[in-house]
Amino acid sequence: MKIGQIHTAAGVVAVAHTPEGTRHLKGRADMRTILESDQDLQELILEDFVDEADAARQAPPVLPGAIIAVGLNYRDHIRETGLETPSTPLLFAKLPNTVIGPGAGIRFDPAVTGQVDWEGELAVVIGKRCWQVDQADALSHIAGYTVANDVSARDLQFADGQWLRGKSLATFCPLGPILVTPDEVPDPQALALTTRVNGETVQSSSTSEMIFAVDELIAFCSRHFVLEPGYVLLTGTPWGCGGFASPPRFLSPGDVVEVEVSSIGTLVNPVVGVDQ
Repeated sequence: MKIGQIHTAAGVVAVAHTPEGTRHLKGRADMRTILESDQDLQELILEDFVDEADAARQAPPVLPGAIIAVGLNYRDHIRETGLETPSTPLLFAKLPNTVIGPGAGIRFDPAVTGQVDWEGELAVVIGKRCWQVDQADALSHIAGYTVANDVSARDLQFADGQWLRGKSLATFCPLGPILVTPDEVPDPQALALTTRVNGETVQSSSTSEMIFAVDELIAFCSRHFVLEPGYVLLTGTPWGCGGFASPPRFLSPGDVVEVEVSSIGTLVNPVVGVDQ
């Protein structure tokens, strides 16, 4: 099942994307409310079709309660950076209010940062509460998968020694375009991941390059803290980030970033001026 969210006069609501068109869901609730109520996404009741103009007003597929991210989780990214391979997942957080949806602008103040970088990623949306979950059972706690861009201010990230500030500037977590349920993504470790900047491919890899697979990440996290329904787990980025290129390359207003993950879709966001 493919589920997205749209902006309406009454607020953000979840909708189903079907071959016939976009349809409302019974209850007109947002995705986080649906997940927190423990509803089975496969049993959601479809109602009338969404007006075409309303369907175009896309919102992020979920507005998460928390964002947990993983650094240095791709073998090709380790080779690119020359850094040591982590022995356990390297976790950090992004503030939830960094999330923006498809088509929304990535904004930054050049007086704050001059090194804004892209990181195309597979994002996991938690569907069931996870606490001390075994790896063998971890995937059953997933509501679905979506696409993320873990936008990063490299100068702030590396100046601080910890990553919260450099990862959490406003608009620095595009998510979308939709959430795809696990029945349509049977193997999250067999997905192609591509990032393009202004049409040029800058990242081209596979989730098979992950050091810690999705089920390992969920099990590891749940041994240390609770993952609640609606939380988002960013699973890491492959080689091809601009900050590690020679010479380094960073985003500027006017650029367009596309992140594509096979079986899910393509997330597109322009980079705009801070006042736009």
